[in-house]
Amino acid sequence: MGAVLLATKPNNLAMWRDALLAVDPTLEIRLWPDWGQEEEIDAAVIWGAQYLQELRRFPKLGLIVSMGAGVDHLTLPPGPPPGVPVARLKDTMLTQGMAEWVLLNALRFHRQDPEYRALQASRTWEELPPPVTAERRIGILGLGEIGGATARLCAHLGFPVMGWSRGPKTLDGIETYHGPAGLDAMLARTDILVCLLPLTPDTLGVINARTLGLMPRGGWLINGGRGGHQVQEDVLAALDSGQLAGAALDVFVPEPLPADHPFWAHPKVFVTPHAASFTIPSSAAPQVVENIQRLRTGRQLVNLVDFAAGY
Repeated sequence: MGAVLLATKPNNLAMWRDALLAVDPTLEIRLWPDWGQEEEIDAAVIWGAQYLQELRRFPKLGLIVSMGAGVDHLTLPPGPPPGVPVARLKDTMLTQGMAEWVLLNALRFHRQDPEYRALQASRTWEELPPPVTAERRIGILGLGEIGGATARLCAHLGFPVMGWSRGPKTLDGIETYHGPAGLDAMLARTDILVCLLPLTPDTLGVINARTLGLMPRGGWLINGGRGGHQVQEDVLAALDSGQLAGAALDVFVPEPLPADHPFWAHPKVFVTPHAASFTIPSSAAPQVVENIQRLRTGRQLVNLVDFAAGY
């Protein structure tokens, strides 16, 4: 029987170990960098590109599991060891957390919270024209596990919701678009733009001056995908020109966001430190253990990453 190597932030190692052992107490688990005999490691559960080179030292490594839904960090050089399959997580609690964060910010903008906070600061008692939910159109970039759940949650509250994906998809109650022409068509009707895409060469910089300019003037941006999706200078320019009325940003390039970056103090920007949602080890552990068991019994692995597609 092989051993499982855990590699992530030191303060998270014990949490992941305990979560995996709660599912299968027979697992032999090693915590980075105390991996013991290299030939004993057959599975690695990791978060971070800094471990990829070292994984090449384990001759019997048969599976890498990424501790999250996104896998763009694993595409960085040197990449995973050649021939070793990589699985990602589809964690219901992570999905729910991201959908909650998007809804929080969509409601923040829709219900004029920034405007009311400004009135409070000036001690002004003034009622603003009431917003109409059925007229506030939300466009979501990315209709995967997280994007689909977010779309359904927003639609449940009565927002007209649209979604865009690379290829055609169908979701009940959601107006869907795909491809370059579909992206432009959706943006032209989008009041609140939400990005939940995987980061791939095709989606790099997708939020830029051109695409933001297609939106109706005075819309809002919510980015919970990756910092590489947004051209940050273009977002700032759109905010300053009034093309965007506000933005809620959880992801940046680089991270951490430098202390002198304009986003921190911009009156129209809400910054969170890549904290929109987290993988909860106790929720994710069963599928991690399932894949480890599949590996050791010669069965088909699940949730494998297609690096050609980027997710």
